[in-house]
Amino acid sequence: MEGKIGMPRLMPKLVNQASFWKLFTTVPVVVTAYICHHNILPIENELKDPTQMKSIVRKSLTLCTSVYIATSFFGVVLFGDHTMDDVLSNFDGDLGIPYSSLLDDLVRVSYGLHLMLVFPIVFFSLRLNVDGLLFPYAIPIAFDNKRFFSVTIALMGFILMGASFVPSIWDAFQFTGATAAVCVGFIFPAAITLRNIPGIATKNDRLISWTMIFLAVSTSTVAVTSDIYSIFYVDEGITS
Repeated sequence: MEGKIGMPRLMPKLVNQASFWKLFTTVPVVVTAYICHHNILPIENELKDPTQMKSIVRKSLTLCTSVYIATSFFGVVLFGDHTMDDVLSNFDGDLGIPYSSLLDDLVRVSYGLHLMLVFPIVFFSLRLNVDGLLFPYAIPIAFDNKRFFSVTIALMGFILMGASFVPSIWDAFQFTGATAAVCVGFIFPAAITLRNIPGIATKNDRLISWTMIFLAVSTSTVAVTSDIYSIFYVDEGITS
């Protein structure tokens, strides 16, 4: 309203080779934001009417997309070209608006509440799959309190160590998005279709599955390579 906001750039600004490779690091983050496959079956089992699952998935993706678009829009409105990779980092100082410190605190508290609500859902699937990998022939973990607490404590300790030593959540999202998220979102579903145990996959389904695997592996390789390149490029720049 005050005329201080520049026109947003519709195309990325490429300064050097590092900025070009950095384009590929955004794809894994976007992929991670839409990965919910691992929670579908547990949630479906809790529904009285499992046929509602498709509607729930559509509404959830629509809601998430709306939140992402709103966040990106207001991030540009507030910070313009100074918007950081992790927009939360922009709320660490004076925003140049009234009640700036209050807004910073509200953002921190809201993100903390978000993590508290999301983490149990993700951790449930993680614990269940790790237990199945380590103890494939044991009784379900829900009926073994000793194993339940042991696996939980071990995983929580590992996660806490990672959260303490990873300097930026953006770095974590880059690597997990380029590896685990790509596998969960694209490679594993395509592999299940190719295995075709029920015998219902068509020739077109198999072609799409191979295409998904090829694109997923290709983009993952480029993303991981660009992540590593960016890290070494930054380190080299700091050293020089």
